[in-house]
Formats: sequence, structure tokens, C-alpha cells
Amino acid sequence: MVRVVVLADDLIWQTRLADAVRSAGATPERVRTVGDLERALPSSHALVVDLTARAYEPLAAIARAKEIAPAVRVLAVGQHDDVDLRRRALAAGAERVLAYRKLFEDGPGTLARWLGTAVTVQP
Repeated sequence: MVRVVVLADDLIWQTRLADAVRSAGATPERVRTVGDLERALPSSHALVVDLTARAYEPLAAIARAKEIAPAVRVLAVGQHDDVDLRRRALAAGAERVLAYRKLFEDGPGTLARWLGTAVTVQP
């Protein structure tokens, strides 16, 4: 089973991301801090990071994730109009940066394609 850490401090958005991961056929592990991320990441395949967090610095979290587990795939999500933050997330180690809207409209399908999971996406 593909295991995906979801790092988000907003409970509603964290729940939406975790539900999309689950619907994509993977197992989500929800975390809210970098300390929790450090504990969860070594046994995970991928990481989804919310870029608009207040409880952690998202770019530092991405960089730390790549230090801990260089092979872990990182997907960042954030505002579509913050081009600079999106660029910096890629530089920090995110493989892709998607807008919230993309995940809202087709989260499970988008995540399944990104993870490469061969699953039937649940509605």
C-alpha cells in the first residue's frame, strides 16, 4: 500500500487532502508539525504539503523532508496566483506544485496519476 503523509495545519484542508489521498487508493497519514513529519516520513512513499500553513514554514518542511528521505516524492499545494511561492517550493524539493482548485476539482484523479497508483478512484 502506498503511504502518503499529508502536512497541513488547517483541519478542514488537511481532511480534504487526506480524503483525496484515500480516494486515490493510498493510505494517508495526517500531520500538523515538522516534528510529526520527521517521525512519519521514513516509512512513507510521498508527501503532500500545504503551502499556506502557519504552524510550520512550508519551504523548510519540504527541504527537511528531502533531507530525511530523499526518495520521497513531494507535492505542494497552494494558491494559484502565488507564482513566487510556487517557484520556491520547486526549488526546495517539491516535484510538483498544484493549485488548491486543481485538487478541489479532481483531487483523487490528480493524486492517483501523480502517485502512479493503478486504482479505481472512488467518487
